[in-house]
Amino acid sequence: MSADYADYTDYTVVIPTTGRKSLNVVLNVITEGEGVPPREVIVVDDRPDPGAPLSTPDAARVVRTGGKGPAAARNAGWRAASSEWIAFLDDDVEPPSDWKDRLVKDLGELPAEVAGTQARITVPLPGDRKPTDWERGTAGLMTSLWITADMAYRRTVLEQTGGFDERFPRAYREDAELALRVQAAGYKIVTGARETLHPVRESDFFASVRAQRGNADDALMRRLLGPGWRAKIGGHPGRLRWHSATTTAAAASVLFGLIGWRKAALLAGTAWAGLTAHFAYQRIAPGPATLDEVARMVITSVAIPPAACAHRLRGELRVRRA
Repeated sequence: MSADYADYTDYTVVIPTTGRKSLNVVLNVITEGEGVPPREVIVVDDRPDPGAPLSTPDAARVVRTGGKGPAAARNAGWRAASSEWIAFLDDDVEPPSDWKDRLVKDLGELPAEVAGTQARITVPLPGDRKPTDWERGTAGLMTSLWITADMAYRRTVLEQTGGFDERFPRAYREDAELALRVQAAGYKIVTGARETLHPVRESDFFASVRAQRGNADDALMRRLLGPGWRAKIGGHPGRLRWHSATTTAAAASVLFGLIGWRKAALLAGTAWAGLTAHFAYQRIAPGPATLDEVARMVITSVAIPPAACAHRLRGELRVRRA
């Protein structure tokens, strides 16, 4: 990298973490990799109960937020910095050894009207079989807009817009909501030339059911941006209406059975079974169809619709109380 870029590219790396072991991979690239070093590396420890201190290089500064969520952690990180640019990295990505070189080149080429630059995210998928449902979900990061797995923003723009909305408690939607506010303020966000690897994290049997907690955040997105919010972030239509129909059919079948309306209970039960089977098939067909994957898809396809509806209801109640 030419020294010319070092003359005017001033950046801080902010890494929010919950203590994953992969944090050391990211820190090693920042401290040992090629390129112009950042003014500062800020690790934001967002563990609710930190316990033992994080193992970080002496050059890294640790800020603690006590489990307030990634939006609050990133805000604490950039507010503690004083550089022109804030480069956010997640603690579970694998930047290349020359990441600093590539970042500085991306930043040095940006005009003043560009407030942010996003890396190209690559998710490694198996080459010898079809990806699982969980792997396909992670692969969606490759086409997602404005994700903060590797995203740099001008600090002055973060100050102007207020940063991330801390009402989003998970790593979900808070990045897109901020990007829309940044663009509404008249700035552009571009995709740089740098690339970062995002491995598929290990998951357990019911990970897809727990992921339905994001439906609560969708309620906040709708309240902030209106009914057309999915189109604004380049998202696909959600399945909440189908989940609502499936859950309603299940509840109706039970209710009709309890009051002795057997035919109505049978009809509602058949509708539930058909909707659930169709949902499971949509998730099984693109995958490897192993016994474990099919069992996981069938069982979680039963659990996901009521979980999604419950979380969305919780989210709607939360935003109405706010």
